[in-house]
Amino acid sequence: MSDNEEVSINRSDLLAHLFGKPADLPRDEPEIAANINEQLQHMGLNTWPISVIRRVRDGIYRISPSNVLEVGGGIGHRSAWLLDLFESQGKPHRYDIVEQGNKFAVIIKRLIDRYDATNWTNIKVGELPTFAAETMAWKAATITGLDSGDAPLITNYDIIIIDEQPETLARAIESSLPLLSPDGVLVTTEPMVPSGDVKEGDDEKMALVDGFNDWINLIKSSHQNYYIAFIPVFEGTIVTFIKK
Repeated sequence: MSDNEEVSINRSDLLAHLFGKPADLPRDEPEIAANINEQLQHMGLNTWPISVIRRVRDGIYRISPSNVLEVGGGIGHRSAWLLDLFESQGKPHRYDIVEQGNKFAVIIKRLIDRYDATNWTNIKVGELPTFAAETMAWKAATITGLDSGDAPLITNYDIIIIDEQPETLARAIESSLPLLSPDGVLVTTEPMVPSGDVKEGDDEKMALVDGFNDWINLIKSSHQNYYIAFIPVFEGTIVTFIKK
């Protein structure tokens, strides 16, 4: 086996090593995250299962990222897990949270204040594909020497977490992959396979089917440039991407 082949195999196995087993961290849900979880139940909102969030946290602990992007902040349940980790294990240089609505962004802002993380945490209210396109345009303008102000995001995230609806998940991932650092890891969860027949005029069900087809096409097209690992955990499957 050549050295290049050995490096390639090691890199492809890295994702399963990072996220495939628990780290030596507390298993209990952090107190603030637990309180937010109760709010989620009262509001009828969904989030990733705790078993999935815990394993993602463990992987991030092993990576010790300098720059983190979380897409789909919601009311901050997963963010609270990460902020608790950063408070005890070391803060990143930058932690950006993208959330579509102002209402939830206000709740996340209170969470950030509670952790005294305002100096290194940013809330971006809007659509991820728009922010990503603006950032890549800014990068291109900077390379050509044009002054285009500040970009909404950066292009060297060590960790990108994508939590989007199945209908838009593939598009969000496709928009985010160019924002990874050379050794950066994108983390998401595998969407459910749509079940049942789609009746004529059922736009909601059709959107789910189209979104899942987009996901399948994304996985197929990304294999050329990225290692992709599917990591089963209790109540879900973590999917991770890293550049080849």
